[in-house]
Amino acid sequence: MRIDKDLVAASATPLVLGILSEGDLYGYAILKRVSELSGGGMQWTDGMLYPLLHRLERLGYVSASWGTSETGRRRKHYAITPSGRDALAERQQQWTVVAEALRQVWRSTQPSPGAVEGWA
Repeated sequence: MRIDKDLVAASATPLVLGILSEGDLYGYAILKRVSELSGGGMQWTDGMLYPLLHRLERLGYVSASWGTSETGRRRKHYAITPSGRDALAERQQQWTVVAEALRQVWRSTQPSPGAVEGWA
């Protein structure tokens, strides 16, 4: 299944902030976590993630620092800031309202239990 790019864009900030609220990560690990959380349905690219991380850093929602991996490779690690946690809480409230509205709309569009198509 392909996720519409508008939906990906709308969910990107809360997804990244939520992932970073679990702990500091470097870019590739964030991409991998998005894929895991979506059951492989969302396959982000570097070209989508890094501009988002840079924007979140400019907004003060994440901080970045250089570190070294177990293999000795230098990697930039990203961490959520207190301001980022506040933004995440606000986005969670917004998405809760949106998700509930969608749930209600979808519930009303489903056939009633036991209804046979054309016999409702």
